[in-house]
Amino acid sequence: MVMAAAAATVGAMLSAPAATVSAPVAQAGPQTCNDAFCVPGIRPNVVLGSYCDNTSYFVFGTAVAGPSIQPGRLVFCGSPRRYEPRWFRSPPLAGIRDEGSQCSSELHMVAQAPDGLFLSCIAHSGEALWRRGD
Repeated sequence: MVMAAAAATVGAMLSAPAATVSAPVAQAGPQTCNDAFCVPGIRPNVVLGSYCDNTSYFVFGTAVAGPSIQPGRLVFCGSPRRYEPRWFRSPPLAGIRDEGSQCSSELHMVAQAPDGLFLSCIAHSGEALWRRGD
């Protein structure tokens, strides 16, 4: 009797319409990042003025406390006048932007491209665009 009940249950399961399972839907649009808190690759515990190694990609960090800086202050790895790169105080960070896109409302700010490239909003020839910051 138990075997007959089990066979009937299996038969009912096989003849019943299959349940549809929907796949997760992918996000259609680009994600936005409009401040420093969502930018990936920011290096913690940087000492202002110390040497750094990359002035092109993932150049941002946050500083430790010191005589001339507050803890958590945004810094960037730069090489003015082509000297050895060092950590400097950063201008305001706009978030993630695309190189070559318009930035008239973010003039003199910095950003990071989706691939980690350092960008700076610079006005030139009447238009403000995100350009390489290194």
